[in-house]
Amino acid sequence: MIQITIPASSGQAVEVHEGQRIRIITPKGAQAADFFAYNAANVGEWLSANHTWVTTFNVKPRQGDTLISRFRRPMLTFSEDGAGGVHDMMIAACDQFRYEFFDHVGPHASCSENLCVAMRRLGHQIDVIPQPVNFFTNTQVEPDGSLVSPPNTVPPGSYVELEAMMDLICVVSSCPFDLAVDGWTINAGQGPSELLVEVRG
Repeated sequence: MIQITIPASSGQAVEVHEGQRIRIITPKGAQAADFFAYNAANVGEWLSANHTWVTTFNVKPRQGDTLISRFRRPMLTFSEDGAGGVHDMMIAACDQFRYEFFDHVGPHASCSENLCVAMRRLGHQIDVIPQPVNFFTNTQVEPDGSLVSPPNTVPPGSYVELEAMMDLICVVSSCPFDLAVDGWTINAGQGPSELLVEVRG
């Protein structure tokens, strides 16, 4: 088994072979984990949250769901949900412009940058930031269509486990969001914390 600690606000890529399982754990609870996956043989094929939800007919990933690529091919099975279903597939990965939108001044770590850096370390240049699957992220759509992120109730030690259906490069980012924004309590308003990743099988 491979075990990796992802420090708060950073990200890392890990190779997961077909049939192996990747487990993502939030030791302190409520830490959003932006999750990306690429076909190891062709990084032009990536996990698509949008294509997945029009297949599962649900904007949240659920235990038993098959997560598919932008070519509509199965990439992962969501085999075990130890976080009570508190996940999201609608929020785009944060980036520098997102923080500036919220009036942050100066550089800020982001999931988009974490993804690019993690993939560059493996020799891959990423020109498109896919829509991530955001594990441990509490969102809801209001009756008027507005999207909010209420306080996150994911307890410490919560986890998700996914089984690879092809050889993959997976990237996990500990979301750096730390701004006080009404109705948008990513990371439960407690600031970023570390994630643990295990690859088994």
